[in-house]
Amino acid sequence: MVGLGPRKPPSRKGSMADVPRDLMQEIKRLEELFTVDAAKLKAVTKHFVSELEKGLSVEGGSIPMNPTWCMSFPTGYETGTFLALDMGGTNLRVCEIILTDEKSEFDIIQSKYRMPEELKTGDADELWEYIADCLQQFIETHHSGEKLDKLPLGFTFSYPATQDYIDHGILQRWTKGFDIDGVEGQNVVPMFEAALAKRGVPIKLTALINDTTGTLIASAYTDTAMKIGCIFGTGCNAAYMEDCGSIPKLAHMNLPPDMPMAINCEWGAFDNEHKILPRTPYDIIIDKDSPRPGQQAFEKMIAGLYLGEIFRLVLVDLHDNKEVHIFEGQNIDKLRKGYTLDSSFLSLIEEDPFENLSETKDLFQNKLGITTTHPELELIRRLAELIGTRAARLSSCGVAAIALKKGYKTCHVGADGSVFNKYPHFKARGAVALREILDWPAKKSPRDPDPIEILPAEDGSGVGAALIAALTLKRVKEGNLAGIQHPENFK
Repeated sequence: MVGLGPRKPPSRKGSMADVPRDLMQEIKRLEELFTVDAAKLKAVTKHFVSELEKGLSVEGGSIPMNPTWCMSFPTGYETGTFLALDMGGTNLRVCEIILTDEKSEFDIIQSKYRMPEELKTGDADELWEYIADCLQQFIETHHSGEKLDKLPLGFTFSYPATQDYIDHGILQRWTKGFDIDGVEGQNVVPMFEAALAKRGVPIKLTALINDTTGTLIASAYTDTAMKIGCIFGTGCNAAYMEDCGSIPKLAHMNLPPDMPMAINCEWGAFDNEHKILPRTPYDIIIDKDSPRPGQQAFEKMIAGLYLGEIFRLVLVDLHDNKEVHIFEGQNIDKLRKGYTLDSSFLSLIEEDPFENLSETKDLFQNKLGITTTHPELELIRRLAELIGTRAARLSSCGVAAIALKKGYKTCHVGADGSVFNKYPHFKARGAVALREILDWPAKKSPRDPDPIEILPAEDGSGVGAALIAALTLKRVKEGNLAGIQHPENFK
């Protein structure tokens, strides 16, 4: 099957012929509600560019545009042994990465440790001590009996954090199910280092990074055309390299104007003011019922955490509308439970290859205890397509905005995350939207690459974190101490 490109959805011509008028009217209504045309995409992108600019300015805006103090792309010739720690919502991953003498070549050893659920709402000290225990275990397993100098560590801390230095990070707010008192508003690095010191673990934290910045740097290590890193998964975000002279909020530091600085956009917060995004009544409910209403407006329309919930809300609304006959006489209690469906549920519906949608029928029966008719299955399939397509099309607005802001006519974009990697047709739908926004001419051949291509990314939270640690050590050695809080730690 190699080389066939993205699989097209199976042709379903004529499959709507037996759909009753009330359901056909609802399908048409949903199509009008969820379809984002080229003109709207361009308007969203234009506003996005101005919001990126605002986030870099002194007054700031909804998009934080956090400077990361990662101040160069890799050359591909970095060498040395580095540790990477990736603190996710489910697992803790520890990697040892050996950057070899061969260009863009590395060896990797890694171990995963389960993040116990009780730690996510427990005591801060317990969290840091558990992480230190895992690092100690990793070193004892892979370096038993060796006398080690302190190994440099890149720590992927993928929670919104502001950084005045690369070895520093003030947690703005917990996400991914964490809610530990006494950490928000604090610098997490001293807490982490205290736990390491208590156990005598031979590690020094060299760089605290966000997974999106890591994605940008890891992808650029193997591909020099890479200019933007994105995450389209449970959440969404992007990073790119800006000139310090274009970051007014850093003007007081008198950095050389042409010095590069990776910016962690945290663009899930785009349009929190609700000026431009085409929100439906269902998006408004999701925001109102979320733990933080009024925040992460963009993320709530395109990220994996919310796609299944939008779908669920629509189906419950249709069932409760007496003029629409859907799931009549059935118990839909399971469907009424919030966040009971995730984006993988929609993926399965979109992947159903059968004309009669038998896999979708089984899915509704087994997961929700709902027996569906064929017309209902047609509506279900169309709704999944509409929600998935809207997410992919809107996601391209952010990519297009960075490209327009930076004047990139051609480049590669490295993208990671479960929605990008696993959701059917997400890449292809996003590529179509990018073409519409940027007005590219028609391709001469289907095999011709697009001027700006979104490609699967390298391992940002592992290799990217190690590379940023390597780049930081190199920078300190060259005497560039901008954004270094404790230069003595780097000797």
